[in-house]
Order: sequence, then C-alpha cells, then structure tokens
Amino acid sequence: MKGSAFSRRVFLKASGGVLMGTLAMASGPIALLAPSRSWAMSLETLTSRQGQVLLAMTRHIFPHPDLEDAVYALVVKSLDTKAADPQVAALVAEGIDVLDREAGGDWLSLSPSERFALLEARAGSPFFELVRGDAVVSLYDNDLAYAHFGYEGEAGNPGYLTKGFNDLDWLPDPPRPEGGYLPHEVPG
Repeated sequence: MKGSAFSRRVFLKASGGVLMGTLAMASGPIALLAPSRSWAMSLETLTSRQGQVLLAMTRHIFPHPDLEDAVYALVVKSLDTKAADPQVAALVAEGIDVLDREAGGDWLSLSPSERFALLEARAGSPFFELVRGDAVVSLYDNDLAYAHFGYEGEAGNPGYLTKGFNDLDWLPDPPRPEGGYLPHEVPG
C-alpha cells in the first residue's frame, strides 16, 4: 500500500499467524515451480503454532519423505480457510489442546514415533477426521503435488488410449462397439 505505514510486523500481527519454510530440494519438479527456495503462508484464523501442528500431523497421516513442507502447507491453508467457521476453529483448537495435554505439554516436542502413537490413538475422532478428510483433497489435488508425483493431468477425451496405455491384456477383448473405441474411429 503506497504511502502507508503497513509494515511486515503490522501484517503479521493482523493475520492469525504465519507458516514459513524452505524448500529442502534445490532442484526437482517442485523447485522448478517455486519462485524461490523460501516460502511463507499467512494464516487468517489459525495461529502459527496451530499451523505447525497441523502440518506435522498431516505429514504423519500422509507420509511422503521427499514431499516438501510447502505442499503440506496447502492443507494448513485450506484448514485455515475452514476455521473461519467458529465451530471448525473450536474443533481445531480443542484437538490440538488434547494432543498437547496427552503429550505432557507440547506434542511437537515429542519424537516422531511418540507423536505418531498419540495421533494414532486419536484416529477416528472428529478432529482427526477433519484433518484427514481435508488433506486427501488439499494435499494431492494441486500443481505442486502433481509435479512431485509425476502426474501429467487429465488427458482429455479420448483419454490415455491414444498415449500408449491401451495395453489391457489381463481381460478378454470386449466386442468392438459400432462406433469404434475412440472418437475419431469410424464404423467399419
């Protein structure tokens, strides 16, 4: 904002929190998409600590050792948006409080195996299911995840048959439809 005294500190105080990190892999598909190795994500509702817990929790639920935190942070951002609903915000706060209480103070300070054990005991709880359910979509349905896992996107109509994936040999050949298998085929 031109002519404004809107500093970084004021921005951080005004937002709920911030989640920051650095890309561990200096090269690779995600690094090619990122404008820099450092990233930051402002949180409107969640605190920075809540964001850190949710990021670590998502890593435990969907472990991919080589997947950057920046991709997991997209789950946190989605949950931050949902936490604009006071019921969701309360569920997140209560869930994190329970993890901290069961950890004897700070769930994040535990070893990965201890964190996993406490998280596993919470599986099926409304808080756990909120995070797991959101992560299924937020974690895997984005360009950064596509780049990491090598997904090239949908092939459109006629799909993958024209790209060499018409090699279904474990089932008998079905009868040929009158219009052919592919849109460009003519009956004949």
